[in-house]
Order: sequence, then C-alpha cells, then structure tokens
Amino acid sequence: MNRRKKITQILTKKAKKANAKNQMSNKPRYVSKADREKLENSEAGNAAVAE
Repeated sequence: MNRRKKITQILTKKAKKANAKNQMSNKPRYVSKADREKLENSEAGNAAVAE
C-alpha cells in the first residue's frame, strides 16, 4: 500500500469516527435499575400526597 493511500485511509477513518460521534441517537438514555426504582418510589410518594 503506498503512502498516499494509507494517509487518505487514516484521515477518512478519523473523519468517519468524528462524524459518528456528532450524530444524535434516537435511543433513550440508559437509566439503571436502582434509579428507576427511586423514580417509581418518588412518583408513588407524590401521588399519595396529592390525593
């Protein structure tokens, strides 16, 4: 592989990685099981107080 081809491959790979990092994901942010349980408890507590 000649030098020019190798350099272009490296630069395109780097550009692809940077572009992929900037893309927004449609996936929801991961919430741990413990955090989900805390949220449920706080919502249940708020609902009981509101009644």
